[in-house]
Amino acid sequence: MEITIFLTVLAVAGIAGTGVASWLVYRSRVDGKRVENAKEEANTVIVQAEEEKRRILLETQEEVLKLRSTGENEIKEQRQELNRLERRYLQREEQLEKKGEALEKQRISLTAKESEVEQTLEQVSELKDQQIRALEEAAGMTVDEARDLIVREGEEKARHELARRTYDLEREYKVTAEENARRIITLAINRLATDVVSETTTSIVSLPNDEMKGRLIGREGRNIRALESMTGVDIVIDDTPEIVTLSCFDPVRREVARLALERLVSDGRIQPARIEDTVNRAQVDIEQTIWKAGEQSTFDVGLSGIDPELIRYLGQLKYRYSYGENVLKHSIEVCLLSGMLAAEVGANIQVAKIGGLLHDVGKALTHEVAGPHAEIGAELAQKYGINHNSYLSILEHHDDEHSTIESFIVASADAISAARPGARKESLEQYVKRLRELEDTAIGFGGVERAFAIQAGREVRVMVKPTDIDDIGSAELARDIARKVEEDLVFPGQIKVTVIRETRNVEIAR
Repeated sequence: MEITIFLTVLAVAGIAGTGVASWLVYRSRVDGKRVENAKEEANTVIVQAEEEKRRILLETQEEVLKLRSTGENEIKEQRQELNRLERRYLQREEQLEKKGEALEKQRISLTAKESEVEQTLEQVSELKDQQIRALEEAAGMTVDEARDLIVREGEEKARHELARRTYDLEREYKVTAEENARRIITLAINRLATDVVSETTTSIVSLPNDEMKGRLIGREGRNIRALESMTGVDIVIDDTPEIVTLSCFDPVRREVARLALERLVSDGRIQPARIEDTVNRAQVDIEQTIWKAGEQSTFDVGLSGIDPELIRYLGQLKYRYSYGENVLKHSIEVCLLSGMLAAEVGANIQVAKIGGLLHDVGKALTHEVAGPHAEIGAELAQKYGINHNSYLSILEHHDDEHSTIESFIVASADAISAARPGARKESLEQYVKRLRELEDTAIGFGGVERAFAIQAGREVRVMVKPTDIDDIGSAELARDIARKVEEDLVFPGQIKVTVIRETRNVEIAR
């Protein structure tokens, strides 16, 4: 059994060995073929590489030949260009040498001519001096004197011609300007219809009988002293029957006293405690009246957005008067006139109306704050947010120069309102004094024979001597008088200056 197994194993081993030997023989044959194929491929690659090498060498040699040929051509061209430039520079150098020689010749020639010209100028100067001396001897004056004489004559002629042309232009344009101004102002005034209000600055309270005066005075004057101390008003009780006069610099206080006194007289119970209560209630009522008056004025002119404090100051003008004219009524009129004039000339209507309504608001504080009412009113307007152009209108409404067209319009409307017949009144003494000052100002000029103030001082007519002043001089005289009146006199509205030159020709028949 074991022998059988052994033989079997041996047989298998022999078969396996035979198979391995066969495989090895086959493998060696295959590898040999591969080696031969590889050698053939290597030989082929080597042959191809040799051919490629020869091809590349040929191409390189050809490229080198081309580059060498190109380089030689470029070098040849550059040499030719250099030779051309060298020849050109040589030619230019020769030309420059020739020009230099020509310029030197010209310089020598010009030097010689310059010497000749200098000699000629010296001769001309000597001849000129001789001629000037001869002319001075013949004319009897020096050159400077003659020059001054000619300049003076030219200035006089130019001044006369300028004055004549100015006179003609002013006469031409004044007609057109006056027509346009008259049309605009007349249209605005005709559209505005307000009543003229002229009142005095004192208040009078009527009494039912003279016995009431004693009750007002009270025992040892305690009642009248209490009323005066609480209101700050002077109460004048004189021999005038059934009348008591109230006097005070503050119109609001005077109105409070008037209202309180009327209520006390109506009630009949007059004593210090009752007086105090009545005065307090009168103050409250007056404050309400002031507010309503200010608010109503803004409604009447169609303005809104004004600070309530400004409206209150505006309402206080209800009790202020200027030359007998109620300031609030005047402010409303100026506001309406300013708006109409602004509409006619194309200015800002809102700005002009605000400036016109508030232009005199500073008068509400003139008894409390020092300074011109225009500056006080402008500060109030600026404090309470009024626009800058309206602020300027308030500040400049009494000035000669104006920053904006609205400022000029407000000033014009103020003058128109104040100049209305009956709008303002003054005493006879002041009226006569103003007319006399106006006439004296005109008579103070040379050539004036007589002067007359007419139309309540709104025009002055000046008669001149025709032998002393001609027509052109009369125009200059009118301007000078108007300027002098503006500088020296204070007057409402405007004053027209008319210069009259009368020429008379007299002949006698025999």
